[in-house]
Amino acid sequence: MRWVQGVDRDPAARRRTPGRGHQARAEQALSAARSAALRDAAGVTVAQYAALSALADDPGIPGAAPARACLVTPQAMAAVLKHLEECGLVVRTAHRWHRKMLETRLTDAGRGALRLADEQAVRIERRLAEEFAPEERDALRALLARCVTAIGRD
Repeated sequence: MRWVQGVDRDPAARRRTPGRGHQARAEQALSAARSAALRDAAGVTVAQYAALSALADDPGIPGAAPARACLVTPQAMAAVLKHLEECGLVVRTAHRWHRKMLETRLTDAGRGALRLADEQAVRIERRLAEEFAPEERDALRALLARCVTAIGRD
């Protein structure tokens, strides 16, 4: 890894790297916009929105399943679900056959928060999509797919 060897610690080397920082700034801008929109419209965080979405897709799933769907640890998901339960957005009940396993379902308030959050997420995605011509969107998707592939190589 170059940054461990010191190449990327050299400010001059970092300035010479083509496009350095553009991806990070775009990702940060999208993340900040999404976080603000979800918080303002539905009162949820991105992690809570992801959990609500996973629960809407598969009602009653135990805590480890939404963790896998949201790419977080079961411990992190347990904290998210506890907060959502305290806010009245989900209800957790013992499974009828496996009493130690909790099933988690959206409440009416949770479905309402998810609907509001979805509206905001779609609004941001449309605003971003409208910035590009169809050919540009296709090219961007292809470039991002290449980024994912390159990151996964080792």
